[in-house]
Amino acid sequence: MTPATRTAPVLRILETAPGPRWAAEHREEVLAEVEASGAVLLRGSGVASAADLAAVTAALGIEPMAEREGFAPRDRHGETVYSASHWPADAPMCMHHEQSYAAEVPGLMVFGCLTAPDRGGRTMLADSQQVLRALPADLVEPFRRDGWLLLRSYQDVGVPWTDAFGTDDRALVDAYCAAEGIRHEWFDEGLRTVQRRAAVVAHPRTGVPGWFNQIAFLNELTMDPVIREYLLDQYGPTGLPFTTAHGDTTPIDAGTVETVNAAYDAAAFGEPWRDGDVLVVDNIRMAHSREPYEGPREVVVVLGDPVRLPGHVLPDHVLPGGGTG
Repeated sequence: MTPATRTAPVLRILETAPGPRWAAEHREEVLAEVEASGAVLLRGSGVASAADLAAVTAALGIEPMAEREGFAPRDRHGETVYSASHWPADAPMCMHHEQSYAAEVPGLMVFGCLTAPDRGGRTMLADSQQVLRALPADLVEPFRRDGWLLLRSYQDVGVPWTDAFGTDDRALVDAYCAAEGIRHEWFDEGLRTVQRRAAVVAHPRTGVPGWFNQIAFLNELTMDPVIREYLLDQYGPTGLPFTTAHGDTTPIDAGTVETVNAAYDAAAFGEPWRDGDVLVVDNIRMAHSREPYEGPREVVVVLGDPVRLPGHVLPDHVLPGGGTG
């Protein structure tokens, strides 16, 4: 018997009319498609500016939210729209769920393509439920049991803490960290943070579990080896701008990072951008990435429908280096 061939997922495309009126009139259809498939591309929306994307987002009834704890710089367009993360055009951006390390996460992401690239640059998607099923049980089990740690050092590399937290008032950062389950430490050069989060979460609407984290993407092993060695030499292991660990503080090895990224690669699908496209993504179900590209590319994004997932923020009972808190 010939083994069955896995059918690659296909991104659902809805042909639309320009402007927010179509989005308002077809809101239920669009959101039902996102609920059923995890994402939908609205082709023909005609978005040509950040304001256009904000209008379409509002017409869909999606509540925008501010970004906090960003790991890559963005430009802000008004109150609700951001540029895509600043990332080298010739470097791929690994699969991730936006702000999966935060206590409050975007339930939906709305991307708008103002200028499509000449080549490449697709926003790729991968279903977290499929990825979870594909990962080896012995890899998943420790993360399911203990969660994962994100360790960050804000100093003169990476995103400044003032940008990440949207303030230069240390007292406001103290209050934010206390409320959001983030252990933090000020030092002369900046700020260090540790947060423990669930790696597998149940979707808030369906209850289906998915692999919801940035364990591989934000691990130090994804850095260019030359850059990583330089940062380790300059700042030491606690001074890296970001890295991840098991929830019990055990380091994550290269094999785990490679296996996770391979599962994402096997599940990935996407559609080439066209000017004016709008992509609506269920951020809990779907991870996203970005291909390398050539030519100009301008994609803007709204983070929407904030949600706090039950069991996502885990108690910080184990401290790196031993001991309990």
